[in-house]
Amino acid sequence: MPNASLITRDLSDMTKDTKNIYESIVITGKRSRQISSRLKDELNAKLSEFATTVDNLEEVQENREQIEISRFYERMPKPTTLATEELIEDKIFFTKVDESNY
Repeated sequence: MPNASLITRDLSDMTKDTKNIYESIVITGKRSRQISSRLKDELNAKLSEFATTVDNLEEVQENREQIEISRFYERMPKPTTLATEELIEDKIFFTKVDESNY
């Protein structure tokens, strides 16, 4: 997992496949939204296990577990950081639409 700290990026690393920084940013943004959506679904699934309408004595313990799960996701690197790392490491598959066909 990449480091969550601020890193200065070399533009040539981000544009080696696209040769265009704007295309690279669009690709990174789309991948970032995919990662964000997946993480949100995971978090909601884990927190839904705690959803109950009955009050009981174990509520305090469950609340602690919910807090720990939430903290884990808060400490994770941001989706944009993950997407940028994937782009630099050539882990993102993308295709460019041929505009001459339109």
